[in-house]
Amino acid sequence: MIDVLVVDDDFMVARIHRGFVERIDGFRVVGTASTGEEAVAAVDRLRPDLVLLDLYLPDMFGLDVVTRIRAARHDCDVLVISAAREAEAVRRAVRYGAVNYLLKPFGFDELRTRLEQYAARRTALRATVVADQADVDRVLSRSGSPAATATLPRGLSPETAELVERALREHAGTLSASECADRVGISRVSARRYLEHFSGTGRAEVTLKYGAAGRPERRYTWLA
Repeated sequence: MIDVLVVDDDFMVARIHRGFVERIDGFRVVGTASTGEEAVAAVDRLRPDLVLLDLYLPDMFGLDVVTRIRAARHDCDVLVISAAREAEAVRRAVRYGAVNYLLKPFGFDELRTRLEQYAARRTALRATVVADQADVDRVLSRSGSPAATATLPRGLSPETAELVERALREHAGTLSASECADRVGISRVSARRYLEHFSGTGRAEVTLKYGAAGRPERRYTWLA
């Protein structure tokens, strides 16, 4: 279970976000805060795994909360939820280690997607044993770092690559591009590009399934 602290100065917004989180399997809200000082105190008291952090707080800028909790040696993750659309705010959030940045207003599905991505990365990072450079690259890919983005071909995103990887990992047998597309929620052509990338980098294996007529079907199995 991933413990979440919701930080927002608007009581009703915080209540809505709390309701969103509590609808997602594997997550639970352990508290809310409406100011920066309350957020720092709540992190110290509740030790959440993840903080959903608004930037516009009445007593301090949200990223100053991150500075305070890092100085106190808390290693919880931070997902920024803010109406701030300035590029500098986004860049600062990235520099401060935010795992994602979600613009207000947003719907349940948008938050769910990002929290499920976060949960998948968190699980994968905990299970990883680094033995060589390939393992390091794999860890960076799951963390969504700039170095990981550079390892993907142009037009492929780390977030979607992670979802395709997860679909392969969690399926006991082989998957076709169409089956993978249905599981992830993308087009068959897009799924095929990610699957071929994984195959080309040695992280997935391709087998051919021959039918009565026509071209054989390419099916994929996760190896890494």
